[in-house]
Amino acid sequence: MTLQQWQQQGRWFHQGGYRRFYLDQGQGPVLLLIHGFPSASWDWHPLLPQLSRDYRVIAMDMLGFGLSDKPHPHRYRIVDQARDWQALLQQLSIDKAHILAHDYGDSVAQELLAIDPNRWLSCCFLNGGLFVDAHRPLKIQTLLASPLGPLLIRFLGRRRFDASLNRIWGDQKPTTAELDTLWQLLLFNQGRRVMPSILDYMAQRRQHQQRWTQALVDTQVPLKLIDGTQDPISGHTLVQRYRQLIANADISELDRVGHYPQLEAPERVLSHWRDFINRSQKQTGPAAG
Repeated sequence: MTLQQWQQQGRWFHQGGYRRFYLDQGQGPVLLLIHGFPSASWDWHPLLPQLSRDYRVIAMDMLGFGLSDKPHPHRYRIVDQARDWQALLQQLSIDKAHILAHDYGDSVAQELLAIDPNRWLSCCFLNGGLFVDAHRPLKIQTLLASPLGPLLIRFLGRRRFDASLNRIWGDQKPTTAELDTLWQLLLFNQGRRVMPSILDYMAQRRQHQQRWTQALVDTQVPLKLIDGTQDPISGHTLVQRYRQLIANADISELDRVGHYPQLEAPERVLSHWRDFINRSQKQTGPAAG
């Protein structure tokens, strides 16, 4: 799906003086799709047609990402992104929802589990920095998150961007069309300049690690991890740590898949996610979806 087609299907949510782009499609139990860094909700487009047959799917470009506003200077905080999701659900009169999250969105989902534990029917994570000691950021991410970030970001061009994504993909590398769209999403609304501010999420993960880990350990919400194990950032290391910390850990490991399972292997992600939801429904009853 092209970016133009994606944008034509969307709506706008206003909160705190800024606009956020979101999609709201389908009918049935509500499913939130929470995207990662540095991309946007467009990442979920391969899954949307099938998911929206059985679910009311809501996918938002969080503040600083994609087609949404990207204020600068601005302090981008995970806790604020989670509150934006809460505000959107309140505006849409939604009481209960499933969560499917990726990367940066994993941390947002952890915050949602911590602050609003009774709202969620299930939570499924794709590759991301759930645990600081299992996260292996790229060198460019670490540099951009440093005090040098605002200077270095000027030198982040298309060639380095493509090289970084190719490095974290698995066997099936991103297509030119995918790279074009991801680059467009980054540049939209002068998005490149806010990347160092958003990358503060790595420090925020350290700050909130105990609370966010405890939210996973204590929750009664059914949890699932679907992980592309060829990912150098959050592949095998994440799987191992998740298995150590989460009782009866439900994990699906995708071999030959990297950091973006929803783009690299959407059918496999969908199959594992549906199996998880079906098992959760048997345990918790029809309200689970």
